[in-house]
Amino acid sequence: MLGDAVYDQNTWVPQVAVGVQFKHNKGISGVEDLGVFNPTDLGAKKNTGTDFYVTATKIYLAQSLLVSGGVRFTKANQFGLLGFGGDLKDKYRAEFEGSIAYLIDPRFGVGAEYRTKPHNLGVDDERDWWDVFMVWIPNKNASLVVGYLDAGTILKPFNPAQQRGVYVSLQVGF
Repeated sequence: MLGDAVYDQNTWVPQVAVGVQFKHNKGISGVEDLGVFNPTDLGAKKNTGTDFYVTATKIYLAQSLLVSGGVRFTKANQFGLLGFGGDLKDKYRAEFEGSIAYLIDPRFGVGAEYRTKPHNLGVDDERDWWDVFMVWIPNKNASLVVGYLDAGTILKPFNPAQQRGVYVSLQVGF
């Protein structure tokens, strides 16, 4: 790791994280009637995969702004939900992921995230995911996040519904 997102305010250096993420898919449910039990039944090359990533984050306290961007080297189909690699492609690709958040005041903020993804499976019309969110922090023990996520379609031939909607997260601690 390089830099410190909070304490390095007087430098241009962001906090940089380098990491590895191992993922294992234990199977797919909901399409067993079609003979699909595992990602390999859809054309994925493997049920397991490893992602490598580099992410840089910078917090600008004076502007109440957080900016983060990164590159993920992956073969994951729908982040691994549909396995890794496929009939269209089976090689690592560099995919972008980024987020931005702005505190309007000390208790209320807004933000957005965006992630690109490879399109490895012919049976799945994989698209990028994005979301927007608002956060309210009434005190040091509670926060409420309300957001809207657009994940496109997942396995469109079997599930034509769009994977998008509102999410709510309430966290309370003592």
